[in-house]
Amino acid sequence: MIRVVLVDDQHLVRAGFRMVLDYQDDMTVVGEAGDGAEALRLLRTTEADVVVMDLRMPVLDGIAATGRICEAGPTLRVLVLTTFDTDEEAFASLRAGASGFLLKSSPPDDLLNAIRVVAGGDAVVAPRVTRKLLDRFAGRLVAGGPDASAPPDLTDREREVLLLVAQGLSNLEIGSRLQVAEATVKTHVGRILAKLGLRDRVQAVVFAYESGLVRPGGS
Repeated sequence: MIRVVLVDDQHLVRAGFRMVLDYQDDMTVVGEAGDGAEALRLLRTTEADVVVMDLRMPVLDGIAATGRICEAGPTLRVLVLTTFDTDEEAFASLRAGASGFLLKSSPPDDLLNAIRVVAGGDAVVAPRVTRKLLDRFAGRLVAGGPDASAPPDLTDREREVLLLVAQGLSNLEIGSRLQVAEATVKTHVGRILAKLGLRDRVQAVVFAYESGLVRPGGS
């Protein structure tokens, strides 16, 4: 059972998310908060696996809250929901340690799948947001990140997988594209992260843009 905490300053939004999540056999909402500070207090006494985090909230915003949650340990994962008019905040949330982000306009099935993926230790980057966000902010990504000038020690297949990860494809979608098993893709992604010293596929996406493997405006 995936234990979820909902953090959003709009009660009706939380109520809608709770209705969708609690209907699932493998999810349960264990708490709600109306701002980041309330979320931090809640998480001190509530066992959770995934925090679904809004960004613009009073008292303590989602970026600051995400940073504090991720600093506390790697087991609790943060999934940010954003809109196109908060691109810069969404980017900052990735730097704070979020495991991914989706648009609030995404279909419910996309949200449910994202929660499952994040709870399983992977990360989610919505393809439309990836292109818009990284195209806009390429050139000032992840301060102190890996040295993009040094060519990574990746095999041809690993480089191919990295390029597809950078386009926002899931392991399943990459496996279908390359005609290999999803487990094989997961192994490749794990090796890529280890070789590049990255935390998850979100950082891999940023690395691909920062290093020039994927260029703004490209596919």
